[in-house]
Amino acid sequence: AQASAEEASMTVPEALRSRAFLVLATTFFACCAAHSGPIFHTVSYAIGCGIPMMSAVSIYSVEGIGGLAGRVAMGVLADRIGTKAMLVAGLVLQAVGAGAYLLVRHLSDFYTVAAIFGFAYGGTMPLYAVLARHYFGQRIMGTVLGAAAMVSSVGMALGPALGGWIFDTYRTYTALYLGSLAVGLVAVATALALPRAAPVDAMERPA
Repeated sequence: AQASAEEASMTVPEALRSRAFLVLATTFFACCAAHSGPIFHTVSYAIGCGIPMMSAVSIYSVEGIGGLAGRVAMGVLADRIGTKAMLVAGLVLQAVGAGAYLLVRHLSDFYTVAAIFGFAYGGTMPLYAVLARHYFGQRIMGTVLGAAAMVSSVGMALGPALGGWIFDTYRTYTALYLGSLAVGLVAVATALALPRAAPVDAMERPA
């Protein structure tokens, strides 16, 4: 009841200056920066590895199917083990998946990594809205989540641009995937710094 009263009195400026928002937005930024480069460039990378163009394009479809499964599965697991714990697990899986692309050369291996990577990034994305609800309540959730999404969109834009620059400069995607792995681990570290959220009403589990 006390936590709910505090959330009800929190203004938008106070929320946007809070530790919970700063950590959540930073995690969201790093998460999107980590997966956007591989999402955009993996088809080109697969073609460079000798995969026929039509087959390479299908890798992106496998990522999408994995993302659909991740949204459902990770949402269900978040309800059972906690949203923060599930976000951290998803970010670890996403970082490992990004780095794993450097180890594959055959289409079947690309499919396997794409399914895991898509599952991870697809499953993590809805969890930010759940955490925003936990930390800030429903009254200002839209504003807070919109602000966090604005920060994340910068990361989403940086990944493809930097990946393209890396390839144009070095004629290889190695640094892109290593960078995505590193930024993905930064996302894990910041997610671990998220404060434990009190439930906003008696019927909700803590994050």
